[in-house]
Amino acid sequence: MRSTSAATALAVLFSSAALSVVAAGTASAAATTVAGTGGLVVDGTLQRVFVGDAANGRILASDYNGTLVDLNVGFGSVSDLALSDDGTTLYAALPNTHQILALDPATLDVRKTYTIPTGTGPRHLAFAGGKVWFSYGDQWDGDLGSVDPAVDPASGADPVAMAQIPTEGTGSGMWGQALLDTDPTRPGLLAVGETGDSTGTEAVLDVSSGTAKVVAWHDTSYALNDGVRDIDLVSGADQVLVNGSDRHAYANGTLTQAGAYPTAWGGDVASNGMVAQFTPGKVAVYRPNATQPLRTYTVGSASDYTAAADVRWAPDSSRIFALAPAGGGTYTLKALTQPTLNVPTLTVNAPSSATRAKPLTVTGKISATVPLPTGVKLSVTRTDLDSPSGKALAAVTVRADGTYSFTDTPPAGGTVTYKVTYAGDTEHTAVSASDKVAVSRVATSLSLNNNGKLYNYGTDVKFTAHLGTTYKNRTVEIWADPFGGDKSKKLIKRGTVNSSGNIAAWVDMTRDTTVTAVFAGDSRYKPRTVKVTAYARVKVSTAVSRHYKTAKIGSTSYYWFHKNTDPLLTTTMTYYPGRQQRFDLQVYYQGSWYSADSEYFPIGTNGKSAVTLGAPGESGIRARMRSVYVNGSSGDSVNSTTYGAWKYLYFSN
Repeated sequence: MRSTSAATALAVLFSSAALSVVAAGTASAAATTVAGTGGLVVDGTLQRVFVGDAANGRILASDYNGTLVDLNVGFGSVSDLALSDDGTTLYAALPNTHQILALDPATLDVRKTYTIPTGTGPRHLAFAGGKVWFSYGDQWDGDLGSVDPAVDPASGADPVAMAQIPTEGTGSGMWGQALLDTDPTRPGLLAVGETGDSTGTEAVLDVSSGTAKVVAWHDTSYALNDGVRDIDLVSGADQVLVNGSDRHAYANGTLTQAGAYPTAWGGDVASNGMVAQFTPGKVAVYRPNATQPLRTYTVGSASDYTAAADVRWAPDSSRIFALAPAGGGTYTLKALTQPTLNVPTLTVNAPSSATRAKPLTVTGKISATVPLPTGVKLSVTRTDLDSPSGKALAAVTVRADGTYSFTDTPPAGGTVTYKVTYAGDTEHTAVSASDKVAVSRVATSLSLNNNGKLYNYGTDVKFTAHLGTTYKNRTVEIWADPFGGDKSKKLIKRGTVNSSGNIAAWVDMTRDTTVTAVFAGDSRYKPRTVKVTAYARVKVSTAVSRHYKTAKIGSTSYYWFHKNTDPLLTTTMTYYPGRQQRFDLQVYYQGSWYSADSEYFPIGTNGKSAVTLGAPGESGIRARMRSVYVNGSSGDSVNSTTYGAWKYLYFSN
């Protein structure tokens, strides 16, 4: 009892310690997973990705591989995140407690808490013009506010300013809590997208002075009356990207349709103007103003119609971070690498079968949505039984139409794999493809002796395998598989055959046994397996007791009993679970033996079975008995039928 209590106490202690580690935000090897998204920002200096967990009130930090490295908890709700221009402060919006937090990106410790005087927000965040901008309000009345980190509340000044949607030229203002976006290449500009109305007002505001001024305003979104789900300032152009697809140019105080990428659910614009957009099951990357994707990543199943929750470019455009659906309303952060490189399509077509040492031709094609360089060369590797690590063949040059072909004479039979690789270039990723060929091999002979032979229990039997002609491999394995489910197949010999092609192994025949010889084959000869089955009797003997003498009648020795004595006949037989012995009894009459009875009796775990034969009560009777193991009828089938010796009994006065 003391041991059990101590173990329980230790389990509780270690459990508590583990919980403390998580609460303190110690690094973990786990993936970064959230339930309900509450913002996604990337810090290029620290190479950290920050994710808000709206459902669980957490802020998580990931490395550039998507691995969780830090977290802070207990915020109740997190609706959005923003990073200061210098990367020294991370801001988080808490709509339920109506606060904006300023955190240290390196530790996720809270530095300051700003109380926002509203019952409807803050909801979305962006950092521009040295201030943190936030949206708040209800469906019918949305507005814009800001927090000035440079203002010290101790001075008596309020760092929070409300109601900053410009009134001039904005009509009825914004409905709902607007989406916000900024871009380092457009300092001081703020993109605003209405969420409370399906027609979707959108705007570009200049906030560089600390006060929002209208650069462009449009009362009805051009996003096909689908409303604004996402809005991004476009680097390198006076445009905003709406819903990851529609490009709207801003000039002369308004926004006009300027083109579109394929329809998406949302997206993000890189500092080089490239666009990452997400749709159910995938993230697609486009060059500026292109209509064909540069590359596409699979981030889920398109069939379940669940899209990624958000995507963000790394500041140096080296990768994209996507909150990919993980099931059950959760999302896992995925790092998508080499987003600026196009992925070629490469095919390899080899014949399904071929003859060894005869030429064969392999064909294929390489193509890409971004044109490949002229004269592309592909490396070729052949992997076979003689070259399991692969052998480099001559490189092949791609034709102008992208096709290629080469001829090879496979020296080895079996499965031969041809792998073709393009190393990539400044605009394309590396790509490989392969195909397999079944190359012919010659059959060889393999034999094994002793098939069908029957042996006494415990006989050591020599099984000899003979291997015919091969190329390099002269190794043979011999396996023994005793009958019965309690014993498994066992390797009893593995070695090289002698100069005559023979190899032998000894088997202790305690059960019927399947013996198998295996040749694994080599590069010119096929594998070969042969099986034989040899049989083993059980060990059986019978002891007679309660007799008063032994004496011969004729030439046969008898155990003599008084006519009123019960003979005790004890059989010893090889034990097996559930095994029974058959007790055969015969009586001698007028010169012949007649069967009196046959009955099965169980064998104990000690291998014994004792049977008492009733006393006949009269003299002059001769009888005999034997114990028999009957394959199948004795309760199992692991040995061959075995007859014990007759024991002769005589009853006198």
